[in-house]
Order: sequence, then C-alpha cells, then structure tokens
Amino acid sequence: MIKKLTITIFLFFIALSSHEAQTAYDAGEWFKFRIHYGPFNASYAELQVNEDYLSGTPVYHIVGTGKSTGMMHWFFKVDDNYQTYIDRKTGQPLKFIRKIDEGGHTKDLEIDFDQKSNTAYVHDKKHNKKKTYSTKENIHDMLSAFYYIRSNINEEALKPGYEVHLNLFIDDENMDFKVKFLGRETIKTKFGKVNALKFRPYVMAGRVFKEKESLTFWVSDDKNKVPLKIEANLAVGSLDADLDAYKGLKYPFRIIVD
Repeated sequence: MIKKLTITIFLFFIALSSHEAQTAYDAGEWFKFRIHYGPFNASYAELQVNEDYLSGTPVYHIVGTGKSTGMMHWFFKVDDNYQTYIDRKTGQPLKFIRKIDEGGHTKDLEIDFDQKSNTAYVHDKKHNKKKTYSTKENIHDMLSAFYYIRSNINEEALKPGYEVHLNLFIDDENMDFKVKFLGRETIKTKFGKVNALKFRPYVMAGRVFKEKESLTFWVSDDKNKVPLKIEANLAVGSLDADLDAYKGLKYPFRIIVD
C-alpha cells in the first residue's frame, strides 16, 4: 500500500471535472506538496508549468514529479515523473508521459492524443509495444485534468451537492470520473487561513480505497483555485497532502489576516 503514497495517487486525486473558461494558471507557476502516510512524512510532489511548442502548436508543458524521503526512501524508493502537453487554446492534452519507479514497480508510457478523431496512441516503452485506443470526446489525462478543472469551475452552479464529470484516459483505459461539491470552508494552511472550496470525488472502493467516498480535497476560493489539501482513507491507513510551497501564481493568493 505504500506505493499509493506516490505522485500517482496524488495526481489522480485532483483529476476531476469542469466547464471551459480562461486559465487559472500561467507559465512559471510552481507548487510543492508534502505527502504524509499516517505519521510518516513519506514523499514530496512538485508541479511546474512551462510554455513550449509541440509540432508547431503552442502548449503548456507541465511536469509533475514525486520522490520518497526519509525512512520511507530506504525501504520503498519512489521516483515518478509525469508530463503533459496542453493546447493553450483548448485546454486539451496532446501528449502525456508517465515514467515511474515505485519500489521496483516501473512504467514508461508515452501517449499521443488525437482530439479530433478521439484516439489515443500508446507507446509502452518498457515492453516496446504500441497500441491504438478509441477515447471519448474531450479526453484528459490525470495531469491535464487538474489544470482544466481549475480553469473551468462553474461558479454559478457551485452549490452543495452539485456534481460535475470528466472523461479520463489512464494508461490504457477510459474512465468516467465524477466529483461532488461539498461547500465552502476556511482552512488552516502553512501560509495562514484560506477560504476554500471543498470537493469529494467518487472512486472505486476495495483494493486501494476504503469506500467510494474516501477522498476529500480543498482548493482556494479565488481565481487561482490553488490545491491546498487532500485527505484520503485508504484500505490500509490514511494519506494527507498539503501545499508546502508555491510561486508564480497568475492572480493574488488570498490569505486571511486575523
């Protein structure tokens, strides 16, 4: 279960749903998160946004990394790298890279998305295999979904109980993902108190998660929609992730001064 501490689970938590709008982020944005498994400071995760071009198309090249730390690193090494290339105009992913090493469990995948033909071309570099999959419309990978959501939360419909949906493609599988808005809260962070939006995604119960509603996450209630905190009840133990550092936000970060 320790492998669930990695960036894989962290990024999956925040891959949810949306409506199209202007971006809540820009090139230069950077987040660092501290991830705890029970009492252990298990790993760190970082997200970095860069501007780039992919086959002549202006894109946001976003890199997510995760590494184990401290005692955990000695008996379960984690070294994960995720990358997505997002079309700056549409917010849709064009390419996704997943290269992970979690205690010897490795993956090395490169996925090219054709959004017009609803197709994903998957290159499994570890096994030297290539395969083509049909996808649903407006498909997202687990990393692009996070950034699309932040830019497209429908504020007018955002009332407790409201649900939103997103089509995901993970490794070789299409997935319907649903998340429920729970309400607004003021939470304590490393940087002070912050007004936040609280969400609960629906996940598959059993092997990893204790039940379908085992996850809760908070983002800042401002134009940035900064990811602040995640809580998860796993089949074995619990996991928490908190924002530890940031820079390059597009809009002012609203911190409450007592």
